[in-house]
Amino acid sequence: MFQVTPDILLRAYASGLFPMARARSDPKVYWVDPDQRGVLPLDRFHVPRSLRRTLRRGRFEVRVDTAFTEVVRGCAESMPDRPETWINEEIEGLFIALHDLGFAHSVETWQDGRLVGGLYGLALSAAFFGESMFSRTTDASKVALCHLVARLRAGGFRLLDTQFITDHLARFGTVEVPRGTYMEHLDAAMQPPAGRFYCDPAALSDALEGLSRLSGPSAPSDPASS
Repeated sequence: MFQVTPDILLRAYASGLFPMARARSDPKVYWVDPDQRGVLPLDRFHVPRSLRRTLRRGRFEVRVDTAFTEVVRGCAESMPDRPETWINEEIEGLFIALHDLGFAHSVETWQDGRLVGGLYGLALSAAFFGESMFSRTTDASKVALCHLVARLRAGGFRLLDTQFITDHLARFGTVEVPRGTYMEHLDAAMQPPAGRFYCDPAALSDALEGLSRLSGPSAPSDPASS
C-alpha cells in the first residue's frame, strides 16, 4: 500500500493537490484537485462590524502553536451541522508530523483557560493552506481567522488557500477561482521571498489593529492577494 509521507504531502501542496478522506473512519487518503478553488485575498479581507467589536474587546486569548494536536482533533470532531469529517487518523498524523517539522501551524482561541476554537493549516513559501477550523463558542473560530490573516499580512504571505468556498468563508471575502488561475497564484507564491509565520511583533500588532477597524468590500472580485 502506498505510504504518504510528510515530504510527499509538501510536494503535493506545492503542485496544487491536497488530501481528504471520505470519513473519519475511512483509512484511505484521496488527492483532490478541484476545478474551482477557494482563495481568500489577503488585501480584500472583510471583517463584519460585529466581529470588529469582538476583536477590539479582546474576548478571547489568542495563542499560536500551543495546542496543535488538540486543534486538529477539534476540527475532526462531529458537530450537529457537520456530522462527518474528512480528517482521518492518517491525515491527522501527517499534519502533526508537519507541525513538528515547522510547516503546520495552529491559531487558537482560549477563554478562561479553555480551548474554545481555532484553525490549522500549512505554511509553505509565501502560501498558507487553511485546512479546517472549529468553534465551541460564538465567534471563536472567526477571531482565529482574523488573527491568521493579520499574521499572514504582516509576514509577507501572498496566498491564503481555503480549498473550497463556504457561506461562512464568503462573509470574509473568499472567492472561487478556476484551477488555472489558482495555479498562477500558487506558482507566484512558491517563489522567493518566503512568508514569515512568526513575524515581527510590531508589524503583527499593527496588522491586528488595522483589522479591528477594517470593513472592506463584501464581495471582492479580484482574487489576487497582497
